[in-house]
Amino acid sequence: MSARKLAFIGLGVMGGPMAGHLARAGHDVTVYNRTAAPAAAWTDRYGGTARPTPRAAAEGADIVFACVGNDDDLRAVTLGAEGAFAGMRPGAIFVDHTTASADVARALFQEAAGLGLGFLDAPVSGGQAGAGKGALTVMVGGDEEAFANAEPVMRHFAKAVTLMGPSGSGQLTKMVNQICIAGLVQALSEGIAFAQHAGLNAAKVIEVISKGAAQSWQMENRAPTMIEGRFDFGFAVDWMRKDLAIVMDEARRNRARVPVTALVDQFYAAVQAKGGNRWDTSSLVTLLRD
Repeated sequence: MSARKLAFIGLGVMGGPMAGHLARAGHDVTVYNRTAAPAAAWTDRYGGTARPTPRAAAEGADIVFACVGNDDDLRAVTLGAEGAFAGMRPGAIFVDHTTASADVARALFQEAAGLGLGFLDAPVSGGQAGAGKGALTVMVGGDEEAFANAEPVMRHFAKAVTLMGPSGSGQLTKMVNQICIAGLVQALSEGIAFAQHAGLNAAKVIEVISKGAAQSWQMENRAPTMIEGRFDFGFAVDWMRKDLAIVMDEARRNRARVPVTALVDQFYAAVQAKGGNRWDTSSLVTLLRD
């Protein structure tokens, strides 16, 4: 692939490594971050250029990537006089890796189209570890033409990139992902706590059942640290609650029933109440040990 002129907005624990993979692949990457220090650290490590506004970062880019916190953050970096859309040339594509609502994805798709821009909602799964290894899963909503243009570039930090349907479909797919994770982590927590209450060697139990039908990514990657009581891995409880709020808002709209998800969200609120805001999502098990 020939080198492209790219921009990346948002250099947090996900965006920083993702942008790094693009730079390592030989692309010309300009970055923006709301606080200047991470942008300076990123350019020290990877080269490229940091700009003071999203608009300035986006100027001249073929593709502008973003990975920010929520709907409001996304609007702030795309819209307005200093937003990325104002700096993008017609025909350029904005790829949003934020986990946000389908509503904001559809609204920004329409706004971008009116300016002659492409827009893809492309949330990711795989966490900080996946971002670092370049092994994320990307679920995408938007037009086929924009997807075909951006997909080879996304492959630099992803093991799978799939167009799920029209605008908003990427975000809706990510909601399904979070629903499944919430239920799996709660079930794994209950299984570990049950084994411990029953006087079993929980690590040995997991070793045995992970070879059968109970096996999951969460079991393989989180059960050992859950048993040890370590929760400084991956996706934080605060962010999971943000995502589950998006899920339940969408479920109210489309009339899907998500009773287990709603219950697990309450359990995560209890983890927050005991100071576990930045613990990873596997910390649900702490509620079953108290």
